Amino acid sequence: LYEVSLNGCVSTLKTLIQNGPLILSRISVYPYTETPLHIASLLGHLDFCEVLLQNSPSLATELNSEGRCPLHLASANGHTVVVKALLRTNPEMCLVGDKDEMLPLHFAAMRGRVGAIEELIKAKPDSIREMTKTDDGSVLHLCVRYNHLEALKLLVESLRSEHQFLYSLKDKEDNTLLRLAVKRRQIKVLFIHNLLDNTFY
Repeated sequence: LYEVSLNGCVSTLKTLIQNGPLILSRISVYPYTETPLHIASLLGHLDFCEVLLQNSPSLATELNSEGRCPLHLASANGHTVVVKALLRTNPEMCLVGDKDEMLPLHFAAMRGRVGAIEELIKAKPDSIREMTKTDDGSVLHLCVRYNHLEALKLLVESLRSEHQFLYSLKDKEDNTLLRLAVKRRQIKVLFIHNLLDNTFY
């Protein structure tokens, strides 16, 4: 089962399930750090993921040794179609933090995965408000910190009417988004200034 998860062979998976109907139910009793759904989500095997989810939806809630669910891995790697499939099965996983209390949205922002970010905030808009428990601040701070301008634009646009919330966003070093951008010199400061409508001075 784990071997076919790596190559995403749907026909072999279906044969395994047909020959051993309890094969997916037994996963939770084995001491593996990741389920086949974790592996398939990490690698972007959509059809394989869908068969797993149809036969065992609870796999979407399983956590690996880092406390990450399959949605964390698909989001981090920008597998947008897999993210959508996982969200259809259980949108509540958007709000599950790993052992460092990082959400799938935080991972998508760190890697600049715009498609995944779009699906995650569509499923759970309030996930934008969840601050990281590290010194990194908000999901918007992560976009600035890791220099992902397109992801930042998407998030700012989704919060365009919430000036008070945007104004209050600071990391643990008291940096606003604009101040962090200036400090790190990673993003064109003038563009950030125009994008954020002077909000963050």
